[in-house]
Amino acid sequence: MTVRDLLLARADDDGPALLWREDEEVRSLSWREYVVAAATLAAALESRLDPAKPPHVGVRLPNGPAFALHLAAAGLGGHVLVGLNTTRRGAAVDEDVARADCQYVVDSPDLAMDAVVSTGSTDLGRSTDPGWSSLSRPTTTDDSLFMLIFTSGTSGSPKAVRITQQKVAGPGVMLAERFGLGPQDVAYVSMPLFHSNAVMAGWAVALAAGAATAVSGFSASGFLPDVRRFGATYANYVGKPLAYVLATAERPDDADNPLRTVFGNEANEGDIAEFGRRFGCTVVDSYSSTENAVIVQRRPGMPAGSLGWPLEGVKVLREDGTETPEAGFDADGRLVNADEAIGELVNTTGAGAFAGYYNDPDAESERMRGGTYWSGDLAYRDADGWIYFAGRTGDWLRVDGENLAAAPIERILLRHPAISEAAVYALPDRVGDKVACALVLRGALCADELWAFLAEQPDLSPKAWPSIVHVLDTLPRTATNKVLKWQLRELDAGLGETWARG
Repeated sequence: MTVRDLLLARADDDGPALLWREDEEVRSLSWREYVVAAATLAAALESRLDPAKPPHVGVRLPNGPAFALHLAAAGLGGHVLVGLNTTRRGAAVDEDVARADCQYVVDSPDLAMDAVVSTGSTDLGRSTDPGWSSLSRPTTTDDSLFMLIFTSGTSGSPKAVRITQQKVAGPGVMLAERFGLGPQDVAYVSMPLFHSNAVMAGWAVALAAGAATAVSGFSASGFLPDVRRFGATYANYVGKPLAYVLATAERPDDADNPLRTVFGNEANEGDIAEFGRRFGCTVVDSYSSTENAVIVQRRPGMPAGSLGWPLEGVKVLREDGTETPEAGFDADGRLVNADEAIGELVNTTGAGAFAGYYNDPDAESERMRGGTYWSGDLAYRDADGWIYFAGRTGDWLRVDGENLAAAPIERILLRHPAISEAAVYALPDRVGDKVACALVLRGALCADELWAFLAEQPDLSPKAWPSIVHVLDTLPRTATNKVLKWQLRELDAGLGETWARG
């Protein structure tokens, strides 16, 4: 199954394919119009490319119909779309363009929207079609390169992940079937289209289902109005969008909307439950990454705080490749053997859906070691086999000779109803580290109230207490809502209101 297969299956469909806002009105393209316009765009791009060089086209556009057309054009035409992060500037963008071997960079919607105008009502199968017949690379296989998507860059320079046709089509088909989506549905895609979440959990799902894709930039206050305006029944997210929407003023009619299913990753348990209650929908959260090589699924009955159940071959390993022992907990639920139990999440069966990094052999060899995929994520498992997230490999803290992980401390902080976001990180101490954290609040909270709350948490180790707390309006994040903890460390002394524990 390829993206091209899914697009061609819709070529004669007059149902809605693409919706967007323009001058406060909803504009649309049918599937027939969308596919023909994409073929026209693909032909226009191909005419600009040197066939002796990699057919890589950088797209640096905000969410909107033009980006959605470029996705379909890459699916049909055989060139490779390179998603360029719109929040990166100057030399950083130049580095990404060079690393991905982009021949051509699109930073205006005009070329895509001109393709829409030129197609009119032309049928893809007719000889009068302005774009289809001129495409010279119509043959596409599952393993054909469709996109290069850059990682978030939370722990270093972003890496360009090779995204094949199957890596997009496969999840699209699976999720459309899982959630029972069809042509009657509308998928609201407001996450950045240069990232894997929007492509695989949003656009591809609508494509596989024959549903319409409603494209928009994300706005916490605009989320619910957009859902109602577009009639959205499905939405995707990555990171903290649920928390941002929940921070808006609640209204008695919030649940009066068409939304049925919201799917994504990295939301905390409190936000998942509250979002479902407030907006009358089901929120399904899962563990994921752009590489998509390690899969851990949320399942009914999973214990509180758990990441989920690992698929076959997913294990928690030490650096030497041996499996960690199961986690031990005391009577209060504290992890008592972090040094032994915490390791790295690894796919021991191989690379999974990971097709490698482009032009970055060092980064690829770091991920693929001994025929296994090392995710860079820390975790531990309980006696029943459930997996718990412990942070990134750079999230270890060593306090008074004891190893601690950031994620369990963050989960405890998020139990307080006034705390919307929490980021725990290490600061150097005279010996080892001290625990620091940055908080974003949704309600009133003072230092004494926080210390009293932490004292009531039986599973918080005394060594895991934050020594320094910064209260911020926002946390520094990537465009895909990953917290930039290195920025918190570098700026620590000048961050917001500061509480120090004596």
